[in-house]
Amino acid sequence: MTNQSIRLIISDIDGTILDDQHQVDSKLKDMIPLLSREKIPFVLASARSPLGMEPIARELGLGDNPLACYNGALVIKGDPQAYETIIEHPLDKKEIRTFLELVKAEFPSVSINLYSGKDWIANRLDKWVQIEAAITGEQPMIQNVLMPVLDVLMPVHKLLLIDQAPVIQKLHDYLQTLDFPKTAFYLSKDNYMEVTAKHVSKEQALYEIAQHYQVPLEQVMTIGDNFNDLPMLRLAGLGVAMGNAPEAVKTEAKAVTKSNNEHGVAEAVEKYVLI
Repeated sequence: MTNQSIRLIISDIDGTILDDQHQVDSKLKDMIPLLSREKIPFVLASARSPLGMEPIARELGLGDNPLACYNGALVIKGDPQAYETIIEHPLDKKEIRTFLELVKAEFPSVSINLYSGKDWIANRLDKWVQIEAAITGEQPMIQNVLMPVLDVLMPVHKLLLIDQAPVIQKLHDYLQTLDFPKTAFYLSKDNYMEVTAKHVSKEQALYEIAQHYQVPLEQVMTIGDNFNDLPMLRLAGLGVAMGNAPEAVKTEAKAVTKSNNEHGVAEAVEKYVLI
């Protein structure tokens, strides 16, 4: 039996469906066929790339369900090696050219990573890129000069800048004094700065995916564990915070489930959808 008020589920990945050992919630795997039978899509939304999300989607058995990559800058369907683009919001290349020139001149130690579709292009193979490759299981293309990438037709969906935390925070503060009207900069870790088109967010992804499925927002359940998930937790009819989320996130969510190490997503699906 299902709760007919929930017709779409959108979930974060890290700290949500993955436990602290980066393993997929085993109980959730058993529930995906039940959701499929009831025609309730389970959609992953993450800052990860298509190739970073694909193994998790495959392990869960999500089939052709969309993946909201780069926090919604690119929403795809099908095989991530040859996917169909449903929605995309690329960066403005004129602003990104100015931004990259600034970073190279003023913050030369910063590791610059450019993401276009399934491609990851780094300006050099430094320790930060090696750490990111170990986390994601992906391998970047190394291209010393990133500017030529901006001259071709390929869209740029995200930049990731990595360095020691004080350097990244100084760069982030500096950017607040400059005028980049079409570009957003935010810290995803104390030493990671993400760069996307201004309106890209999990909240916007929720709007667009709900529209894609023609499901009203009040019939969407969203699940997440951190501050960047808050906009989609607030917007959805049922926003569920993980037990491992900060207290400020739990306070604003409409419900709280168990932690990512205690099958929290599976519990939420069972309690609020498959009832």
